Amino acid sequence: MTIWQVILSIIFPPLAVISRGCGSFLITLLLTLCGWVPGVIAALIILNKPENR
Repeated sequence: MTIWQVILSIIFPPLAVISRGCGSFLITLLLTLCGWVPGVIAALIILNKPENR
């Protein structure tokens, strides 16, 4: 997670997780529409997970 992703996840959370796939984008978008704070929290959690499992 880079500093730019953190800043972008605070400003507009769905755009920060678009590189993680469509599912992550849609979940973050729905949570952001419900409220800004849940969207930011979801984006930070998604960005904190490693890409390769």
